[in-house]
Formats: sequence, C-alpha cells, structure tokens
Amino acid sequence: MRIPSDVEIRALHERFAPSPDSFERVWTHSVIVCRIAEQLLGGGRHDLNADLVRAGCLLHDIGVHQLEPDDHYVRHGLLGYQLLGDTGLPETLRRFCAHHTGVGITRDDVLRQELPLPHCDFLAETGEEELVMYADKFHSKSTPPRFLSAATFAQRVGRFGEDKVKRFESLVDRFGEPDLVALAAEYGHAIT
Repeated sequence: MRIPSDVEIRALHERFAPSPDSFERVWTHSVIVCRIAEQLLGGGRHDLNADLVRAGCLLHDIGVHQLEPDDHYVRHGLLGYQLLGDTGLPETLRRFCAHHTGVGITRDDVLRQELPLPHCDFLAETGEEELVMYADKFHSKSTPPRFLSAATFAQRVGRFGEDKVKRFESLVDRFGEPDLVALAAEYGHAIT
C-alpha cells in the first residue's frame, strides 16, 4: 500500500475544508496529534509502522470538514471514512477516521446512546489505529484549542462509563503519557 505524503494529505484537507478557518483548525490539530504520536512511538519502542501512524494522524479528522451545522459531531469519523473512500484511499487509511472517536465506540454504545451511526463497532483494531486514537485524546479543537492531560481526559471519558476509563488507562499503560509542555508553549494552547 502506498501511503500518501504530508503534502498530499494537506492538499486533501485544503480541497475539502469549507473555509480557511476550518482548514487551519483541523489541519493544526492533525499535525499536533501527529507530533504527540511520534513522541509516544518512542524511537521504535513499539513495533508499529511510523509512516502509517503519521498518515492516520493527519487524516483522522478530515470528516470534520463534511459536518453540516445540524450534524451530531460523532458522525465526523464516518463522514471521513466515506470521503476517503470516494477519493480512492484504501480501507487501512479510511479506518483511522471511523475508529478514533473516544476510546472506541461499540455497537452497544451506538444503541444505548442512540448515536446517528450504523449499528456496529467502531473500535481501533491495530496498534497503529490505537496509537492514533490515543494521541488524539491529548488535544482538543475546542475554542480556544487546548491540550488535555491524561487525568483530564480520563475524567471526561468517565461520563460514558467505567469501562471507558479502564480502556483509556490501558492505553496510558501501553503508550505512556506525552510531554505536552513544549507543544503547549509552541502552539500557545493551554493544558487542562
């Protein structure tokens, strides 16, 4: 499988972003998530494909550009999955979009929370998918954008159940916690 370059992925974001602000917000977040994932890869500590992780980080939120004002935000992953399919990208890359939300969405979550998604699992299955999903938890595109500590994210995900907290804690144990201080200073985003 050919993995697209950063330039090619950026061009996709530019093509589908509805505005320069949308492009800047999503692209900056994606680059930050990529930098966090690179940190967590730890110079080969994990036997993961670094190029695939990089592409997954840069592509994971492309579906945000497709959200309509009345759309439920949880749909952005599925929209990205569909968008990348329309552009001819392979399933391996498309899955980063549909399988990065929270610490994974199960069929039971979809039904119980009445989410506007197909009734199936949206779970990270490969180590690369898990790392992209995990790195994404440490930065928010909120207004203003901010970095989240592991403790803050664990508290936030707790509203969806103790099983989600345990899943996140297992990712912390596997990948460790990133050093957010330098990134926060570089981007001017607070850490909460």
